[in-house]
Amino acid sequence: MVKATAIALLTLVLPAAALAAETDPSRFQLERSGDHFVRLDRQTGAMTICEDKAGNLVCRMAADERAAYDDELDRLSARVAALEKTAGTGAQLPSDAEVDRTIGIMERMMRSFMGVVREFQSEDGKDKTLPQKTRAIYE
Repeated sequence: MVKATAIALLTLVLPAAALAAETDPSRFQLERSGDHFVRLDRQTGAMTICEDKAGNLVCRMAADERAAYDDELDRLSARVAALEKTAGTGAQLPSDAEVDRTIGIMERMMRSFMGVVREFQSEDGKDKTLPQKTRAIYE
């Protein structure tokens, strides 16, 4: 079940990631090698063997890339299993005392902030001096 969930997750995420990654036209470099192509991913350094089949370029992973892919799949499957296990226990809601303490802290902060705002407003009202009139001096 866990492996199936991880595989389903990867089949949804990987194509979207591949589409997003392929937006950069300079990311991949194709080189002809006999009757097939070698595709180099300039970001990751991964190399893939590609063949022209009926006008479509079909690529397959190299053996070491497949092993890395399988390792990553196993790692993600284990992570999904761990997350499902912790999610099954249910999240612990804060106690009433913790909520009251947090609200008290927020209330003190807001009162302090509003006091600073009132100070600025009162200082702004006191400093309403008229600008000095100037007169032009003509020679």
